[in-house]
Amino acid sequence: MGAIVRLRDFVRRVKQDAIAVYFIARDPRTPLIVRLLALFIAAYALSPIDLIPDFIPVLGLLDDALLLPAGIALIIKLAPAQVIEDSRARVRELAHTPHSTMAAIVIVAIWILCAALFGFWLLDKRQPDTGPKEVTESQVQYIAPVYQFA
Repeated sequence: MGAIVRLRDFVRRVKQDAIAVYFIARDPRTPLIVRLLALFIAAYALSPIDLIPDFIPVLGLLDDALLLPAGIALIIKLAPAQVIEDSRARVRELAHTPHSTMAAIVIVAIWILCAALFGFWLLDKRQPDTGPKEVTESQVQYIAPVYQFA
């Protein structure tokens, strides 16, 4: 049980520090090299191109699980202490700001609508093929003159 709690705390700290890295990069007291590194790490996190593609089992996700926290830790080490404290304080303030319940309801409703439309689309595509239909005598008489061969 202790390992799960430690892992949960680690993930929470990485999330908070990732947001703090954003504030560190925006702070004018941060050295230019640290700002550029923060920009690179943010671009890597959001980029669809990875060093190891995510579809490779285990390694693809391990890439993100190791490189991003390491990059965040590097930025935390390189940034001035006062900037880090100010950024973490802003993250704590951000955590206590009120959240819009109505916005959450609207977003969930849009996702449900999209899922329902996708489901209807799938059901429509899965209609069984009825195969060739029988041709009636009147259809043969209508089509036959068109395909007469000399």
